[in-house]
Amino acid sequence: MAMDIKSSLTELEKLNADLYGKDFLLTWEKSDKEIHAVLKIAEILKEMHAQNITTDMFKTGLAVSNFRDNSTRTRFSFSSACNLLGLAVQDLDEGKSQIAHGETVRETANMISFLTEAIGIRDDMFIGKGHTYMKEVAEALDDGFKQGVLNQRPPVVNLQCDLDHPTQSMSDLLFIKNHFGGFENLKGKKIAMTWAYSPSYGKPLSVPQGVITLMSRFGMEVELAYPEGYDLLPDTIEVAKKHAKKSGGSFKVSNSMESAFKNADIVYPKSWAPFKVMERRTALLEKNDHAGLKGLEQECLANNAKFKSWECDEAKMKLTKGGKAVYMHCLPADITDVSCKAGEVSASVFEKARIGTYKEAGYKPFVIAAMIAACSKKNPAKVIGELLKTNKKRVL
Repeated sequence: MAMDIKSSLTELEKLNADLYGKDFLLTWEKSDKEIHAVLKIAEILKEMHAQNITTDMFKTGLAVSNFRDNSTRTRFSFSSACNLLGLAVQDLDEGKSQIAHGETVRETANMISFLTEAIGIRDDMFIGKGHTYMKEVAEALDDGFKQGVLNQRPPVVNLQCDLDHPTQSMSDLLFIKNHFGGFENLKGKKIAMTWAYSPSYGKPLSVPQGVITLMSRFGMEVELAYPEGYDLLPDTIEVAKKHAKKSGGSFKVSNSMESAFKNADIVYPKSWAPFKVMERRTALLEKNDHAGLKGLEQECLANNAKFKSWECDEAKMKLTKGGKAVYMHCLPADITDVSCKAGEVSASVFEKARIGTYKEAGYKPFVIAAMIAACSKKNPAKVIGELLKTNKKRVL
């Protein structure tokens, strides 16, 4: 059923959330109003796109993407989001820039931003580095705007850092919100955010951290499960506990995948590297210690192999609510006997849920576009309303 765009714009106005001139880095730094405003804008933009109504609120301007790690979904989602809003995308390839010759973050941030309306950054591999780098860029932009170097201060959007992956977790949230028929229906729903076996190591912690810290805000019963030693960052655990208490939900940590899956409405089996391993990895990378990195990889792969039973298979899915829990994944999933010999999820479970995971990913371009719109427009509801009035077709 199509949403009523005009009534949704009225709801957006009533939220009275003010994100203008701010960045979107961590969901737990945002108020409930701000979170709901971004989600509402995302759904409005998604519906306008479906109805072939243009959403090009920028007539000129660049969006700069800086991917310091590999990406498929988020990279294309960022480009799609910017194009949807009328922005041209320029990739910052650090290897081809003066960064390779020692140019500072402060200088680079200003030089790429003269006609830039948004900057998206992914920096997720190094504990204590990614979020810090994004804040450094943001501070440089503040200075450039204050000193009159920049006519506008482009917002920085976190496309995944070492702490959070807000574009992913908010896409996940919209997917389950619409699956269950509204935010009010998420209260009391159990989501199992669990570690799962992968034949690789070093996967970031930001997806599980993003999920537990966001879903706990909506009165859900969140159970985080992982083998002993595969801890997340302690600060994010405390955030999830605080949110669960405030929302009337619950937050539990266990070392059993079966416990987490029992009576779960939603399961999210995803591999990640232990917090302590990521700390060691970062230190070795800083020293450029290739031998140490190789040794750490072999140690971690051997340890991962002890937990091959941590696979989302048919037997575990039968433990869920009615045996019909919603399977979620940020993708790409390690699929047993498809993408690897043994992995996070069995081929049969993934195939049943495959289209759902694609739809889950499909919210991301609109979430990113909503973050940009909310942070760069003083009154996004008014701006979108004017576009709606013109009823200009996106594709003739």
